[in-house]
Amino acid sequence: MSEYDVQRPEHEWREALSPEEYHVLREAGTERAFTGELLDEERAGLYTCRACGAELFRSGTKFDSGCGWPSFYEAVRPEAVQLLEDRSLGMVRTEVRCARCGSHLGHVFPDGFGTPTGDRYCMNSLSLGFEPGD
Repeated sequence: MSEYDVQRPEHEWREALSPEEYHVLREAGTERAFTGELLDEERAGLYTCRACGAELFRSGTKFDSGCGWPSFYEAVRPEAVQLLEDRSLGMVRTEVRCARCGSHLGHVFPDGFGTPTGDRYCMNSLSLGFEPGD
């Protein structure tokens, strides 16, 4: 495991997060499509890691990809997220983790057609916090 700025024993993560958040953030689970509270969030603001509060995505990079999860075309800074090869479920994908605490956020795919980067960061609402702002 990599060294992260924010590290806690698993029992502290369990105390700090709801069971659903823990499953997604710490066990690389996935919430059901079209059920996340941030899917239809349209206000200006900043998306953060629900586990540690790290800044992850700006609202201006969010777009409606139709996939059922909040989608962004780039992170707030490249070093804000960690990208790892994921060979689970019989396929090769790129997992996205919070670079500050190592929590699972979702996956990134090269199918963000029409966006400035061509990427689609497909994130679980349960892995994100939202801070309204300009």
